[in-house]
Amino acid sequence: MAGFEEAALERVRVARARLAAAREADDAFEEAQAAEELEDALRVAHDHGVATEGDGR
Repeated sequence: MAGFEEAALERVRVARARLAAAREADDAFEEAQAAEELEDALRVAHDHGVATEGDGR
């Protein structure tokens, strides 16, 4: 399970970074895609009991 947990946390980290970069670039399309990816990454992590920081869960 440690491998899955690490992968899930990395996916969340990358999605958060992508979202921050899109916001910094003021790229609405990229921001929307990144927000969807982050939402999905957080959902998968939550569904499998992986705790993430700052996800509001």
